[in-house]
Order: sequence, then structure tokens, then C-alpha cells
Amino acid sequence: MFSYLYLRNNANNKSQTLTKKKKIAIISALAISLMCSFSAQAQWQRRVTPGDTLKSVRVLPNGNTILSIYAPKARTVSITGDIQAFGVKPVEKNGVWSFEIPNVKPGAYRYHFVVDGVQVYDPKSQTTVDNTALAVVEPNGPEFFSYNPNIPHGAMAIRKYQSKTTGTTRTMRVWTPAGYEKSKAKLPVLYLVHGGGDTDASWPGPGCAGDILDNLLAEGKMVPMIVVMPNGAIDISMFEKDLMNDVIPFVESNYRVLADKDHRAISGLSMGGIETLEVIFQNPDKFGYVWCLSGGFNPGVAVEKEAERLNVKAHAAIINKNCKEFVMTQGGKTDITYISGERANKLFDEVGLKYEYMEVGEGHTWYTWKLNLYDEAQRLFKK
Repeated sequence: MFSYLYLRNNANNKSQTLTKKKKIAIISALAISLMCSFSAQAQWQRRVTPGDTLKSVRVLPNGNTILSIYAPKARTVSITGDIQAFGVKPVEKNGVWSFEIPNVKPGAYRYHFVVDGVQVYDPKSQTTVDNTALAVVEPNGPEFFSYNPNIPHGAMAIRKYQSKTTGTTRTMRVWTPAGYEKSKAKLPVLYLVHGGGDTDASWPGPGCAGDILDNLLAEGKMVPMIVVMPNGAIDISMFEKDLMNDVIPFVESNYRVLADKDHRAISGLSMGGIETLEVIFQNPDKFGYVWCLSGGFNPGVAVEKEAERLNVKAHAAIINKNCKEFVMTQGGKTDITYISGERANKLFDEVGLKYEYMEVGEGHTWYTWKLNLYDEAQRLFKK
């Protein structure tokens, strides 16, 4: 597998386009390295590095292309692939290794970095994220998150849309249930958000969302619905605007959906839980169901200040009137968001917000969140 680089011309110059309760165990081969080092922390808080804002592929006005990777502990870095980069030596600064390759013609190019002799795919490339390897461990045979070849399966689509909020082309994953293409029925929608350090590819990947939903629907345990998995890897406030002004209009214009609050749900894990609360308190009359998984308010800001900014007290009454189900979850006391969740719940008690609290004692892990989705999907749109 390679990362892919896309280059093309525009009108003036060359530009870049990059475009319950069963025991389960699933381990992402990539997550063995990633989750151990940052999953628990990155889903909530993580140290900012030059790699966070790194643009790994840049096209200069003179036609040269710069490829970069953040590898602060590397001793040697090289690059291989379709682009001819013979003799190009890297420049290292603050842990970022960059290669400036002259006169790259417009096109699509496979490439990878070689870090200390090990082939490494560009961690900033969407094509790398989309193709993360997964090791599915099923010690007792197929589980509720497993692929079942004997049932109908829905479709998991990658949809691009132009975000007016960010001024960029963004992606979302959209799961439609088996039989959707031949049906004329309008369906409710769940907006399901990943956590920090992840992308819209995460719920379909280590979250096993497609298989969980396929299995539940085949067993008659959930209402047919459309599940939209947006990319929450942007500023929290900007995510709210992108969701409300770009994502939801796109979905309601391109899919047969019931476009009212009683048929609209939002759920997010960890950082996605922060984004979920941001969305619901900014739009207290737009969602009938809210599930905040291992979440709370931004831990970097005092709860009181967030409550004031989001006008939580006044909006609580509106949410109580409009929301059929408001659920706060945690992965037990080992969940790194447990304290933040407690603070949010205390605030909700003080302002009279009606909510339900539940725990799945598996910590701040995909184990917990898959169980959350398993429970949640069976309850949505049934009231």
C-alpha cells in the first residue's frame, strides 16, 4: 500500500489537492502502535507537536513539490515511489524531514517514506488513514461486531462535500441499511462522531460500525436508519458550524431522510463528545436524541465558563422539551474522561437538564464505544 499524492493545474498555477454484553476483543494493527502511545490521551487531550499542523505535500509556485514527515527521533529518512527523487536530500527542522523535488508534473503519484530503514506511509495522507490495517480477534467465534456473510449488508460510502465553513473539500462516511437503494421510505439519521486523533474513517474501521449496524438490523433489533460519520478533526466550534451548515444540508439534499428533530440524533465519543455537547447546546431544538460517549465539556476550560458561553441553563429547558433521550456514558473510573464527565453531569443536575447516565467498565477504548453503539442503535427512534 502506498500513500497517494495528487497534483493538478488550476487557472493560474500548479496547486495541490489531497484529497452488551459479550466479551469482545478487536485490535487494530496500526492502533497497537498508535493507541498505546496516544489513543487514551489523544482522544481527549494530547501534546501539540509540529506534526499536528504539518502539511505533508506542498506545491510551490515554481513547480517544485515538497514532501514532509514528522519523525523527531529518526536518524535517517528517505523517500521512494513514483516520483523521481534521486539525489534529493532531506532537510530536517524541529523533527520535520522535508524533501523538495523539482519540476513535478501534474498527476497522481504513489510514495512512501523510509525512516531508519523501515517503510512508513505518510500519516498525514487521507489514503493512509482510509486503509489502516485491522486485526480482528474473535477468540470465541463471531461476535456482534463481526462480519456475518449470511445476512444482507448495508453500504458504507465515502462522500465528498464542499464545506463553506472551512473553505475546503471534506469527507464523511455514510452507512445506508440493506435494501435502501430499492426502497422509497424516508429514514431517520444518526450523526456519529469519532474522537480526537481520528477521522471519519475510524467508526467504520476499529469502531466496526458497519458490521454492528448490519447485525442489529438483520436481527430486528434496531430501526432502519442512515448513519452519517462526519470528520470531526477540526476546531470544536468550527465542527458545529460545519455540521449544521454543510454536513446536514448535504445529507438532507442527497438522501431520503426525515428532516426533523424527532428523527435526528447525534452521538460522539471523547473529543467527539465535546463536539456533541457543543452542537446540542448551540442548537437545543434540532436533535431528538443525544448520546455523549466518554465525553464532557472541554477539559481545558472551566465548566462554569463553558456553561456561560453555551448558555447551558437557559438551553436546558429547551433541550428537555425537544429531546426524547439524552445519555451520558463513561467507560468506568479508568476512563480518562471520567472526572470531566462527572463535572458535566453535576452541572446538568444543577440546571435541571434531564439525562441518563450509564457505564461500560472498559475504559477509554474502542471496546467501550462499540458496546455503546450496540446499545444506542437499539434505542434510537423508538420513542
